[in-house]
Amino acid sequence: MSDSVHVSSKYQVVIPKRIREKLKLEKGDALTVSLRGETIIMRVRPESFAEYTLGLHGDVWRDTEATEYVEEERSRWEPPRRG
Repeated sequence: MSDSVHVSSKYQVVIPKRIREKLKLEKGDALTVSLRGETIIMRVRPESFAEYTLGLHGDVWRDTEATEYVEEERSRWEPPRRG
């Protein structure tokens, strides 16, 4: 799904109707805008970023037991120096 839009003199763009309808966007809805390389990414802003990111990169930690990992990391810490 790709459409061409123009940037207005106020740096505004109009989201094409078919995309607005597909996403069920309404006037006043919030979007997030980010940049990845030279790509502008617009997303519907989630009501809760905590819920939105829940499980993000879970596959990275799949084979790791959290308590053991934290205990191992803590064992590597040096005690604070006293002056």
